[in-house]
Amino acid sequence: MGPDRERPSRAPSCTLDRWARSGLMALTGPPDGPPDPGPAGLLGFVTDLITRLQDAGDRLGARVDVDPAVLLAGRAGALGLRRRGRTSAGGASRLLPTADGWWAVSLARPWDTESVPALVALAGGRADGAADPQQLLATAALGTTAARLVDAATLLGVPSAALPADPPPPPAPERARPLGAPSARGQLAGALVVDLSSMWAGPLCARLLADGGARVVKVEFPQRLDGARRGPAPFYDWLHTGTASVLLDPATAPGHADLRHLLAAADVVLEASRPRALAQLGLSPDQLAHRDGQVWVSLTGHGRASDRVAFGDDAAVAGGLVGGRSADPVFCGDAIADPLTGLAAAVGALESLTRGGGQLVEVVMRDVAAAAAAAAAAAAPAGTPAGEVTGRRVSCPACGTRHPVLDPPALPPVPPAPPPGAHTRAVVGSLRAGR
Repeated sequence: MGPDRERPSRAPSCTLDRWARSGLMALTGPPDGPPDPGPAGLLGFVTDLITRLQDAGDRLGARVDVDPAVLLAGRAGALGLRRRGRTSAGGASRLLPTADGWWAVSLARPWDTESVPALVALAGGRADGAADPQQLLATAALGTTAARLVDAATLLGVPSAALPADPPPPPAPERARPLGAPSARGQLAGALVVDLSSMWAGPLCARLLADGGARVVKVEFPQRLDGARRGPAPFYDWLHTGTASVLLDPATAPGHADLRHLLAAADVVLEASRPRALAQLGLSPDQLAHRDGQVWVSLTGHGRASDRVAFGDDAAVAGGLVGGRSADPVFCGDAIADPLTGLAAAVGALESLTRGGGQLVEVVMRDVAAAAAAAAAAAAPAGTPAGEVTGRRVSCPACGTRHPVLDPPALPPVPPAPPPGAHTRAVVGSLRAGR
């Protein structure tokens, strides 16, 4: 949109300048007010992750270049999203006041909306099936606690989270435990990555590994294609360009056998299922034998011990990553926990490979958001003057400079992603020939 979309040829050194130019500031704040300069410090956390990613890539003989603005705000640019305050930029999540704090709930799927009357009843409210679901939730939330609402939503599989009043010390964004034996340090170029994930965080991790030279095979099930295929094609294409697409049905004996052999052949496996989903198929990481050096990356909303579902906006709230003031919070960016988690997962995968692999790397969206929130808070301690916003510019009290607040960037053009199952015959044929 005019000159405010132009980007500098060099990386800006001022934290507030980086925040203003990233597209995230334009996405954070009230819809009828100025954008919020407050969470600018989270970009320091992002810079640290990118540095770790590139250092690990260098040790593996690969270079992974990352544009933070495209990574964090490119989806919003593709969809033309704008800040909406306590409604997420994408429109599916709401941040609602409760009797004791704030509660985020995401109605991203048809069955989430259909579950609203039952959710309200479980939380102790009056369930009027004819009422507007959003108004029903807003009214019910005021009369109960955020914890009770989370419990009710969890029983129904609806993504939600309470905003922590006093966030605990942040955990590590990713952590690894032994899964099998390590091997000699591998390389990224040519490594086989089998991606069982969907939506945003997992495919972004796969995209970053592919940028470093890995071969990515995306596996979908006929009964459950990646829901992101229903979204904007430019964003899905950007995540999956160059990826091989395989369609397998693990409910059939041949499909189950082919999937099992594909997982056994992988150098890196990415999955974002609830642990019991793969366990029911006999395909969870703890049920399989692993060849030396294999890395399994598990992305969850709230940890492998939890059955809670999470999307990027409610997971960010769970970690305390919001904009605005504590008494008047707003969503930060666009589903910000998703791209942060995808980046952290790629870091975990590459660093595991530099150690020889043989590990399960767990990446929890809530924990990644909490680490980012802690970094943002540390960069702007209580009492630090905030930037002053005038029109489309923000004045930095630290460097005394006025910086342009840019809209989310456009995604770079890429070839279309393959349709579901485009490479099934070739991939499965190669596997069977090699048995």
